[in-house]
Amino acid sequence: MIAEPSDAPEQAITADGAAPLTYEAAGVSIAAGDEAVRRLAPHARSTFRPEVLSDIGAFGAVTALPAGMDEPVLVSANDGAGTKPLVAAALGRWDTIGIDVVAMCVDDIVTLGAEPLLFHDQITAGRLDPDVMEAIVQGLAAGCRTAGCALVGGELAEHPDALAPDDVDIAGFAVGVVERARLPAPVGGEPLVLVGLASGGLRCNGYSLARRVLCGTSLDAGRLAVPAWPGADRALGDELLAPSAIYAPAVLAIFDECDARGAAHITGGGLAANLARMLGPDAEAVVRRGAWPVPAIFDHIAATGPVTQSEMDRVFNLGVGMVVAVPPSYADSAIDIAGAAGHDAFQIGEIRRGDGAVHLLDPDQA
Repeated sequence: MIAEPSDAPEQAITADGAAPLTYEAAGVSIAAGDEAVRRLAPHARSTFRPEVLSDIGAFGAVTALPAGMDEPVLVSANDGAGTKPLVAAALGRWDTIGIDVVAMCVDDIVTLGAEPLLFHDQITAGRLDPDVMEAIVQGLAAGCRTAGCALVGGELAEHPDALAPDDVDIAGFAVGVVERARLPAPVGGEPLVLVGLASGGLRCNGYSLARRVLCGTSLDAGRLAVPAWPGADRALGDELLAPSAIYAPAVLAIFDECDARGAAHITGGGLAANLARMLGPDAEAVVRRGAWPVPAIFDHIAATGPVTQSEMDRVFNLGVGMVVAVPPSYADSAIDIAGAAGHDAFQIGEIRRGDGAVHLLDPDQA
């Protein structure tokens, strides 16, 4: 026999007459979580590719491999937005931070020629606010649409006591696919040109240093309302919260059309550390400062800190978010492809025979 539901509140009697303890009283709202999931599902479905075989709400996401591939291999990466969410929290603006998380993941896997296929997110908060969760997932969905991958699932976790009520952390996990025969090998010592795709600002890297330099130990809306640098036409908060460029479609096109031999996503560690990751033991990279415009925010950080040039090189992208190595005859084509995808691009250096080192040269150096 199935009991009929009752409108009367559930009653409980304890030995000492105390009210029963609930999950809500412990700091976790199941109702808020359910409402957030209800709102998020349409945003996720808007990203679905034909390969997606399951719907939001299943225990796992089911996705087929794209048709027509001979020997597909999967390439995966996970990442977050660093401490950039602290800026979003201070401004109460959560609609772009998801773009950053997608960018950090898909632009890692595309360096191996992998087409982004699917994406999962992890959002952890001290208290689930359905409005904040929906805004974050709107950004995740926008980033996935730009990258061409499907937002197939995720996790909303409420962690009272471990996090303050307004604390939010976001991470993601991307999976891409590439023909095994097209996986790039470490770049050898043949003559190649380095094409840098521009980053208009910090993207997601170096925020702990940038915040300490520009905001001190206090991050509040008033401090973020000042001009981003003397004479800037936008506020510091707008500059720091600008969403990351997503390079994946442009890089895939450069691999397809320009015989690209390798790529490097310029994140933490800067140009030198990340370029070194794509080099074989018989090659070295030469990057020529002055070959691209450095956004004003970096000069402002260096001067305000002050922060030395070596530390700036080690922490920030300095205006280059992705580098692709192509034969010299394809340099102009790669720059044009990047431009058609909305990215300024520049010939910033070259590959030559060497010992795996990366050299950042000033304009007066050979």
